[in-house]
Amino acid sequence: MQFFLKQLNADAQENAAASEAVEVPTATTNAPVAEAATEVIEAPTAVVEAPVAVETAHDDFDWSIDKRNVSSYAETERLKYDKVYDETFVQIADGEIVRGGVVALTKTDVVINIGFKSDGLVSLNEFRDVPVPGLKIGDEVEVMVVEKEDRGGNLHLSRKSARIFRAWERIVEVHKTGEVITGTVTSKTKGGLIVDVFGMETFLPGSQIDVKPVTDYDQFVGKTMEFKVVKINEAIKNAVVSHKALIESDIEAQRAEIMSKLEKGQVLEGVVKNITDFGAFMDLGGLDGLLYITDISWGRISHPSEVVKMDQKLQVVVLDFDDDKKRISLGLKQLTPHPWDVLPEGLSEGSVVKGKVVNIEDYGAFLEIQPGVEGLVHVSEITWANTPINAKEFFKLGDEYEAKVVTLDKDARKMSLSIKQMSQDPWSTIENKFPENSKHKGLVKNITPYGVFVELEPGIGGMIHISDLSWLKRFNHPTDYTKVGEHIDIIILSIDKENRKLQLGHKQLEEDPWNALEDTFAVGTIHEGTVTRKDDKGALVQLQYGLEGFTPNRHLNKEDGSTVKADETTQFVVIEFDRNEKRIVLSHARIWEQQVAEVKETAKKEAKAESDSTKKAVKNIQAKVEKTTLGDLSALAEIKAKLQEGEGDKQ
Repeated sequence: MQFFLKQLNADAQENAAASEAVEVPTATTNAPVAEAATEVIEAPTAVVEAPVAVETAHDDFDWSIDKRNVSSYAETERLKYDKVYDETFVQIADGEIVRGGVVALTKTDVVINIGFKSDGLVSLNEFRDVPVPGLKIGDEVEVMVVEKEDRGGNLHLSRKSARIFRAWERIVEVHKTGEVITGTVTSKTKGGLIVDVFGMETFLPGSQIDVKPVTDYDQFVGKTMEFKVVKINEAIKNAVVSHKALIESDIEAQRAEIMSKLEKGQVLEGVVKNITDFGAFMDLGGLDGLLYITDISWGRISHPSEVVKMDQKLQVVVLDFDDDKKRISLGLKQLTPHPWDVLPEGLSEGSVVKGKVVNIEDYGAFLEIQPGVEGLVHVSEITWANTPINAKEFFKLGDEYEAKVVTLDKDARKMSLSIKQMSQDPWSTIENKFPENSKHKGLVKNITPYGVFVELEPGIGGMIHISDLSWLKRFNHPTDYTKVGEHIDIIILSIDKENRKLQLGHKQLEEDPWNALEDTFAVGTIHEGTVTRKDDKGALVQLQYGLEGFTPNRHLNKEDGSTVKADETTQFVVIEFDRNEKRIVLSHARIWEQQVAEVKETAKKEAKAESDSTKKAVKNIQAKVEKTTLGDLSALAEIKAKLQEGEGDKQ
């Protein structure tokens, strides 16, 4: 037994020495003997010097060991060993950027040791930017700690997040300093391009690609370009870059140099970069100038594109400039002499010229004889006719006409032209071809509220007054009878050669029917008519033979108290007939009023006849009777009553 105990003590000392050599503390053991050995290590001399103190094996058993065969250290020892253990690992936190070494490579992941208690995994996809020959074991990379321990208990690392973090730091820095950076356009997106800067995606708006409008974004994909960070958003880690800003800075330097050397009248070469309705913008080599539409050509143009084209190189002259606003006004036509200064020597008053209509106004049209030289054809010089002419209806832009120069003022740069003088004045022999009372057919050229203008031949025309259109009808407007473009028969009533006027008539082609109708429509005659129109004053009534009569409102009343309606046909009596004024006044009320009056008049006549007969009988009786008797008085009373009754009926 003692031998066994000595052997145990020797083993315990040996184990203790080994434990001290490796310095690896442990809290568990696989056998109770180890615990006993440990106790012996703490006091080995006591066991050797006093072996007699150990009587049995049960007395050396460590009764602090629990049922799981685990013994616990004292608190001080546990803290000491924990500290030693923790010092062997790197302390990290989520979101921290650390460096680690590649310890292994798999088909999908990279194993990285950052000095933590476990290695981390990073997807191999995050190393796609690593150039050939690629990643290998032993390489050092920078990663971000996403999670020290994910749901699976693994250390979660990300190289992409680390690169984005470092890229954002760098982007913020260059945004503050204004440093120019280099990036690669990776793809196209809505409204612009995606640019890879320091491994982070940034946005390049389409308006920030170039100083010129860009429509094809695909041409920039894959290109490496220089940029400037113009805007950042710390909250969402978003940055906006610009290539245009770099171009503008270069242009600004060039602009300052050009402006310093600019002078009025200086001739420069430029390129047309944009065309608008009001002019063309030109690039003068870093400085823009405006070539206004009126300074492009001496002649009239409706749009600058008629003369200049996009990307066309032109020599232009500086008309004016503003240093503060950086504006330059340019001229193109000023490089050539003014057309009025180089007019052909043979051009004078009376010359015949040919021109194109370039502008139309109410008072006439402008003909362009040559670019920059125009003449006015006044409305009075269009035709020999004295009828009013609408220039905007007569002329069309682009039409060409031959005209005679009436006046020419080279100093004032004005010219008046005449189209009508290209032919002989037909009014000089008007009485020969169109004598008074001659009948002709003409074309309706214009209609006014007071008459119709008829052209008999080019340059010759006259007017038919509205009252001379018809003997029988009255028109509110001549368009009720004829239209522009229709032909109409006329008769020449009079000629005013001095004022170039013809008085025409249409109704005079027939005899005046009013002379024959005076007996038919005599006052008091009754005719059937139809109400064609009513207004506040009365109604127009259509009668036979095409005549129209007028009925005042008070004469439209019916016997039952109502009035005659529009489109109603009834009897009318003529109450006025004026042959000179061509007027018939009618009445419907007068018919039934006259009938009522006739009935009353007949009754009145009958009552008067009866009264006269009674009076005559009384006189006869009085003459025969000499004395009055009661019987006579009775007879007289009866006669008196009859007389009174007759007078009552009369009233």
